[in-house]
Amino acid sequence: MIDWAWLADHLDAIVLRTVQHVYLTAIALTVGFAISFVLALWVVRRRMLYGPVIGVAGILFTIPSLALFAALVPITGLSVLTAVVPLVLYTLVIFIHNIVTGLEGVPAEVVEAASGMGYSRGQRLWQVELPLAIPLLVAGLRVASVSTIGLVTISALIGDAYGGLGFFITEGIRHSFPTEIYTGAILSMALAVVADLIFVRLQRRITPWSRARAAGSPAPVTPR
Repeated sequence: MIDWAWLADHLDAIVLRTVQHVYLTAIALTVGFAISFVLALWVVRRRMLYGPVIGVAGILFTIPSLALFAALVPITGLSVLTAVVPLVLYTLVIFIHNIVTGLEGVPAEVVEAASGMGYSRGQRLWQVELPLAIPLLVAGLRVASVSTIGLVTISALIGDAYGGLGFFITEGIRHSFPTEIYTGAILSMALAVVADLIFVRLQRRITPWSRARAAGSPAPVTPR
């Protein structure tokens, strides 16, 4: 079922495609988070805009990925941009929702206390609101990273140079070669798991107070 000789002969290609997969995912997450962060701050200040903004992001999320990739080819050609733009668009609804929810979930009394202590709006955002919203921000990153890693494999259909590990899946299907299919699929799943674990550890590292609170809380009572 698995051709180990093929794996040994293609280690360089496997590493290259894995790096490419991580690269495309990182670009999509970085750009998507930056755009979503600006939009989220905008709608938090103007709550009436949340519906239209999240609605447009939701519509973009429902567009089939293959159709969106194909629609961009006449505009951007077979380029990295053709792969990255849809990946970024699919992250928006996840990021915007989680960032807005996280910021609005900060207790009003905490915000008032910070204002009473002389914090400006910017200081309050960066030093009070964002730290308290980190769990939801990281939750959005976890969901978006796993989703994006899966979508990068589909981008292989627009060109061999832009699909990361999806290249092996398409090539394996084309040549009826299970080893290539398993290589692309298993490594993609492994990347998703690793990305999720990284963000979990990141959250624990930058929110040490949440661990202290959890350690000091009583054990939950299980109903009988």
